[in-house]
Amino acid sequence: MEEVPLTVIGAGQAGLATAWAANRRGVRPLVLETADLPGGSWPHHYDSLTLFSPARFSGLPGRAMPGDPGRYPLRDEVVAYLRDYASRLDADLRCGQPVESVERDGKGFVLTTGDGSRVRSSAVVAATGGFSRPHRPALPGLEGFTGTVLHTAHYRSPEPFAGQRVVVVGGGNSGVQVAAELAGAARVSLASRAPVAWTNQRSLGRDIHWWFTRTGLDTAPLRRVWEKGPTLVIDDGRYRAAFGTGNPDRREMFTRLEGTKVTWSDGTVEQVDSLVLATGYRPALDYLAPTGALDAQGGPIHRGGISSTVPGLGYVGLEFQRSFSSATLRGVGRDARHVLRRLLPGR
Repeated sequence: MEEVPLTVIGAGQAGLATAWAANRRGVRPLVLETADLPGGSWPHHYDSLTLFSPARFSGLPGRAMPGDPGRYPLRDEVVAYLRDYASRLDADLRCGQPVESVERDGKGFVLTTGDGSRVRSSAVVAATGGFSRPHRPALPGLEGFTGTVLHTAHYRSPEPFAGQRVVVVGGGNSGVQVAAELAGAARVSLASRAPVAWTNQRSLGRDIHWWFTRTGLDTAPLRRVWEKGPTLVIDDGRYRAAFGTGNPDRREMFTRLEGTKVTWSDGTVEQVDSLVLATGYRPALDYLAPTGALDAQGGPIHRGGISSTVPGLGYVGLEFQRSFSSATLRGVGRDARHVLRRLLPGR
């Protein structure tokens, strides 16, 4: 059986940053990726997706995002950047190799891939991140709704919704951006449990991410503080202006779905063609189940990305893994270095 010192599962932003950190410690990692090309979830986001962080705050360690550092990169620019980044790493990158299971084996692990291949690894980093599994919440009547139900993970463009009545569920950045785009082709409402928490893209001449880094909020271990507050929706003025026209509009979460009808909190009932769920993601770590690394809900038991139950196992790319920026392009490298200091001591 093939033996390696480190296996990284996933070749998205978290996995690539981990491979870079391994190189800096003198290790050539094995990187296993399900897709045919590196890039993680980025190639599957909607066509018009634009980063809310400028290019200067959107790079992985060791290589800045090319071009104007003040611009806001598009989805395809990020995909191209990640694939170029991958090509520069000293890593054994194997695409089209989904990991089916990870099992403990003495002081290390045995990984089995989709084609039945097996590899023994001294350490493992699960870098499939927190955007692998679209979250479908238990909305009242959702299972009986007979219209179209689509998560933003599968949304691409507004054309298929032309002329429809559409409800977007979720008041975060993606929900607002998708609702505003859809309004160019459909009649759209954004349904959320709380009002949209707008925050300015720029303040006192600086992008908000400059302020995050300058004040230390970007890296501070303040998960509980961030989670208690509303989800900030970063806006340069365009999205508030779009909602100001009345299409899209924002409404309190509906109370019931039935057939193709939605009942709003004020008792109003109307026909709806499509629901778009901008309801976030959950980690997809089923392959770790044999190790005992997961809790009853399938979430990782860890502290700062180091498994609390399985020696030699780490994580990179989880939301709020160590800080607000842990699941971002600018933050995964910092967490990768932290995790590998523990998993690869003495290197």
